[in-house]
Amino acid sequence: MLLLFFFNRSLVVVHFWAPWAPQCAQMNEVMAALAKEHVQVAFVKLEAEAVPEVSEKYGISSVPTFLFFKNAQKVDRLDGAHAPELTKKVQRHASSSSLSAGTNDSAKEDLNARLKKLINAAPCMLFMKGSPKEPRCGFSKQMVEILNKHGISFSSFDIFSDEEVRQGLKTYSNWPTYPQLYVAGELIGGVDIVKELEASGELDTVCPKAQKLEDRLKTLINKAPVMLFMKGSKQVAKCGFSKQIIEIINNTGVDYETFDILEDEEVRQGLKTYSNWPTYPQLYVKGELVGGLDIVKELKESGELLPILKGEN
Repeated sequence: MLLLFFFNRSLVVVHFWAPWAPQCAQMNEVMAALAKEHVQVAFVKLEAEAVPEVSEKYGISSVPTFLFFKNAQKVDRLDGAHAPELTKKVQRHASSSSLSAGTNDSAKEDLNARLKKLINAAPCMLFMKGSPKEPRCGFSKQMVEILNKHGISFSSFDIFSDEEVRQGLKTYSNWPTYPQLYVAGELIGGVDIVKELEASGELDTVCPKAQKLEDRLKTLINKAPVMLFMKGSKQVAKCGFSKQIIEIINNTGVDYETFDILEDEEVRQGLKTYSNWPTYPQLYVKGELVGGLDIVKELKESGELLPILKGEN
């Protein structure tokens, strides 16, 4: 009932947080300050691990994560502890219904800067309906199939996840439909253009080729003598298990590097199969899987962890 009351407000910002994450406490302070500035906005805190059904529904895989609702519809999200970006998003959404002409110009400039950043987020960027694993329209499905068939490395953006981007990119690119494919920040076109490039043999020269996933995983695993694949980074762990394993390794004094699996879905899913280990974090020494948090705890208790990390076992 409380959430229904909030969702009747024009803008609701929901913070999915965890008590063990210090970055969440910092962002709660930011939210409190924003609440004083934007009295018309409802700010809600939900402990992510206490409401697993809600977290799963909205794809919450790390904390902090912020969801933005207007008229009970999700219109935006922000992953991570980015106070300036949270402030910008709150200001943009809170004022969107009452913008003056001058503010509209400012908002348009802000949106164009955001679109330019998204377009250049990867050498090959696909703006589509859904995701490569779950396309939500036939044209997006065809585009993904063509790119995959040619071994093209690309990142994607689900335009259903952000209505502002969905509408703004049409104007920015002067291209009224989706999907839209960009290479090196330049618009290539939609599925018909890509089909023409495929037929002429030009597609393979226009788009960057993907490194085979298995080769990429081998390279990553051997990037350092001790490699930890986790949610977040050494500085900011984004799940309780990752936080615990970092504390254990830090106490050994051994140098190690980390890879944030939340930043790369292909690695996140592919490494599970490659290593035959279904969960994270995963610890590797000299390219060999040691295991997850439970294994590391056992090795610590038995006194075997330090010799293993030093490559003595």
